[in-house]
Parts: sequence; structure tokens; C-alpha cells
Amino acid sequence: MVRIAVVGAGVVGLTSATLLQEAFPKASITILADRFGEDTVSDVAAGLYRPGLQFQGQNQEITKKWLRDAYDYYMKILNSDYADEAGVKRASGYVFSMNNPKIVRNFLMEPVVEEFRMCTQEELDQYKMKYGTYAVSVLAECRRFLPFLTRKFEEQGGRIVKRFLNSLEELADDYDIVCNCSGFGAKDLCGDNLVTPMRGQVFKVRAPWVKHFYYVDYDTYILPGFDCITLGGTRQFDSYNTEVCKHDAQSIWERCTNFLPSLKKAEILKEAVGLRPYRSIVRVEKELMKFDSGKTLKVVHNYGHGGYGVMAAPGTSIHAVSLVKEMLGMQSKL
Repeated sequence: MVRIAVVGAGVVGLTSATLLQEAFPKASITILADRFGEDTVSDVAAGLYRPGLQFQGQNQEITKKWLRDAYDYYMKILNSDYADEAGVKRASGYVFSMNNPKIVRNFLMEPVVEEFRMCTQEELDQYKMKYGTYAVSVLAECRRFLPFLTRKFEEQGGRIVKRFLNSLEELADDYDIVCNCSGFGAKDLCGDNLVTPMRGQVFKVRAPWVKHFYYVDYDTYILPGFDCITLGGTRQFDSYNTEVCKHDAQSIWERCTNFLPSLKKAEILKEAVGLRPYRSIVRVEKELMKFDSGKTLKVVHNYGHGGYGVMAAPGTSIHAVSLVKEMLGMQSKL
């Protein structure tokens, strides 16, 4: 029996693990992580499918394939009878700007989603904006999606082990191959200094009257999920601060309520901070790791998604599974 370890239990790790089960139904698959559920960065994410233009793989062709595969994955769930359980819903909304017509367009998103168009003048007047686009996309809320994937993984016989790793070498004797989805942890675990924290701070509020998502001039966003709305945000490069900053909180609140005044009466459920694992090129590649001890380990890396982990996880994980197949030299049915 082939023994596969998945390192990391965020959205990338759990998605990879469940897709590996589908590809290798007879393999022994174990998730190893020191953080789960609400303790992961994924839990803070709003999960809207809206790729940033800085999101990229090794080349544009791969990037576009990841995004298409991810969208198709979520649409399959959306059209199933378990979409609510999985936390996947259709989401429609706007991207606005007062100064820059270019930032409301998205060449990565436009050819993929259900609908994407320029705003009408009536819509621009309604929101007192100069430039804007409207889109119908999809959203995966991790408060539901991560438990859904966890249940799916365990029901298929997967094992979950809480364990802190200092090095992937620790797994060399026990597993035939490792899928490394350690996110920001890859900085130390793999010695990858290209992984950098991108600090994000948000509010989670209850405002059920808000039906659309909104992005306004870069980092102001209002994203309705199932049970709450995410208000953001910040994008602070190379910041390791995991504490809520009152100055950031004030800025986020003012920007969001200035755009949508009805949010002033929203119930604040919590404030949260996450360190997005940013890497200029998302790392999805295979590596035969060789250690000073003489041990070797087959590894497929899948990390560095920045703020697009939820959105892109299915696409990069499908790619990672194909690389696992290549490294094992086996067919998908073991």
C-alpha cells in the first residue's frame, strides 16, 4: 500500500488530501498539521472567487488552467445537493473605482465566471462611482468548507494527526511521498525565503441585508458569506504582526461604512488577523529531497497562494495530484 502524507490542514492541504483519495483510493493517506480549523489562516478568508492579477504560476497557461479547474470544481459543488453543507454559494457583486478604470477589469476572471460586464450608468450613479464592473462568481466559506472537507476525508478512511514538523526529513522513513501544503510554514520547513507574510485584518459582521459583494479602489471590500460578512482589509507586505491593530480597524470600518452607510448598524462578531503565505510564483512542483543523513524523500509542493488560497486551491491541488502520479510512476487506481 502506498503511504502518502499531506502536510498542512488549511484549505490547500484538505483539498489536496481529498483529491488524492479520489486518485488513489487504495493508498494510505495521512494529514499532518499543528493547526486546524479556526486556527488556520484559511478560516479568516472570505473565499470569493476573484483572482488578483498578481496571482501566477510558472507561466500564464498554467495559471489560467488552475483558475479554470478551481472554478469548475466549485461549480460542481454548487450544482450538487450538498452545496450549503460545503459552504459554496453563488455570489454577485461589483468592483468600483473613482480614479482608475483599469482596476475594475480582470482578464483572469472575465473569461471564466458566469457573468462579467461593465456597470451601467444607472449602477454607477446609484453607488456614486465613476468606474465599475459587475460579476457573478462563486464563494466558498471556510467555516463550512473546511469541516466539510475534513468529514469527507475521514469518511474515506483518511487519518489526521496533530504534529509539528521541524523538517520534512522526519517523514522519510514512514511515507512514500509527501504533498507539502504547509503555506507560510514552508518558509522554515523548506528553507524557502521567497515565502513572505502578507498581513490581512478584517471584521466579521452580521448584516443580512447586504446581498452583493463590493470591492472599492483596491483594498476596501465587503464580502457576504453564509453566516456573516467580511469587511476588509489590509495588505501589509512582510508583516508578522498577528494582533488586531486598532488603527487598521478604524480605517477598515470607516472605508466600508463610508461606501455602504447601512453597515454602521451591523453587529460586529469578531475582528481577525491572518498572515497570507505570499510567494511571487505559487509553488506547485515535484522535488526529490536529499538530506545530509543520506535519506531521500519524494515531495510535491503546493503552497504560496497568498490571499488566493481558497479560490485557487482546487486548481493547484489537481495539478499537485498529477505530479504525485508522475513521481510514483503509477496509474490513478492503485
